[in-house]
Amino acid sequence: MLLLSIRKAKFTYFLGFFLLLLFSLTGKAQSDSLKRLPVEKLPLAIKSPANIRPILVLPIIARSIETGWSFGIASAATFHLKSRDTITRTSNAQALALYTTRRQFVVALNGSIYFPGERFILNEQLSYSSFPDNFWGLGKRAPDSNKESYKFKQYYIYLHPQFLVGKNLFFGVLYEYQRVFNVDYKAGGLFDQQNVAGRNGYHVSGFGLSITYDTRNNAFSPNKGMMAQFYFDHFAPYFGSDYQYTNYVIDLRRFLRIYKDQVLALQVFGSFNAGETPLRSFSFLGGANTMRGYYAGRYRDKNAAVIQAEYRVPLFWRVGAVGFADVGNVGPDLDYINFHHFKYSYGGGLRVALNRKEKLNLRLDYGIAKGSSQGFYLQLGEAF
Repeated sequence: MLLLSIRKAKFTYFLGFFLLLLFSLTGKAQSDSLKRLPVEKLPLAIKSPANIRPILVLPIIARSIETGWSFGIASAATFHLKSRDTITRTSNAQALALYTTRRQFVVALNGSIYFPGERFILNEQLSYSSFPDNFWGLGKRAPDSNKESYKFKQYYIYLHPQFLVGKNLFFGVLYEYQRVFNVDYKAGGLFDQQNVAGRNGYHVSGFGLSITYDTRNNAFSPNKGMMAQFYFDHFAPYFGSDYQYTNYVIDLRRFLRIYKDQVLALQVFGSFNAGETPLRSFSFLGGANTMRGYYAGRYRDKNAAVIQAEYRVPLFWRVGAVGFADVGNVGPDLDYINFHHFKYSYGGGLRVALNRKEKLNLRLDYGIAKGSSQGFYLQLGEAF
C-alpha cells in the first residue's frame, strides 16, 4: 500500500508520462517493452540487478487542483527481490522532486516492498515539502467564502513493516513522524479563531499497530479479492511528540469481476482522531484518491469517512474507461458522520495500460463535486 501525500497530498503526472508512453510504444527493439517496464521506456535508464527492472528517470510537467502547474523530475521502478518469482506481488518504488507555479516544492520517496512469499512487506514514505495551501476552517459547514491561504514546511516519515501471521493475514508495526515549521497564516484569521493546534509549528512522533487481511490478486489493479485493514498510531510526549493523540484508520476494499474483464471496485474508508490533533493530522475529504473533484482538505475535522464505488471497463487495445461516485462527511465526533450536510462527488475517466502484465495503468479522471468544485487528475495507478 502506498500512502502518498505530503501528509497525504497527491500529485498528477502529465507530460512526463506521455513522453514515457511515446518512447515505449515507438521503440521496436523490444518485443513489448511494456511487459518489462512498469511505465514506458525512458531516454535515461539506469542498469540494475537482473531481478530488478530498469529504474526509470523522466522529466515531468504536472497539474492538479492543489498545485496548479508543476515541473520536476521523477523516477520509478518495479521489481522482485527474488528472480523468477511469479507468486509474490511486484514491489515498487518511486521518487520525485517538483516545483509548482504556486511556489510549492516537494521531494518524496515512497514504495512498497514485497519479500519472497510475502512473508514480510515494507511500506515506506519519506518527504520534504514547502507548501502554500488553503484552509476553509474545520467542520462540514465551512463555506467557500472562508477560504484563507497559508504556508508551511514539513518533513515527513512513514514506515509500516508487516509480517505474515496466517493465510493472507498480516500483523504490522507503524512509525510516523512529522515536523511542521515556518507556518505562515493570517493573524486573527481562522487558525486563531478556531484555536487550531500546531498553527505555530510542531513535531509529532508516534508508533502503532496494524492488522490486515489481503486476498487481492494484484498490487496495482486487482480484479478480484478484498483487503480489510485496521491500524492505529499513537502520538505522545514519551515518543518525542508535542501533542498527544491517536489516529485510527479503517480501510475496506472489495473487487468483483462482473462480466468478462469488467470490475466493480468498492471502498469504505475512515480516519478518526482522539486527543489534541494538530493542523496537518486532521482527517479530510478531497484529492486524487477519494472524493475526486474536491480540493484535498476542502473539508477537515478530527474524523472523516468515505464510501466510494468505481466501475472499470476495458474498451480496446490498452484503453479502458471508468465511472465513479463517492459520498462522505467530516465531523468533530462520530455522531457528526451522518447524512446531514453530507458531501458527494462523481465522475469518469480513461485508463491506458502502461504494463499489461503488472496491470499498471495511467489514470485520467475528471471529478465533479457537490457545489461548484471539480477537477482533472492524471496519475499513475488506480485510486484504490
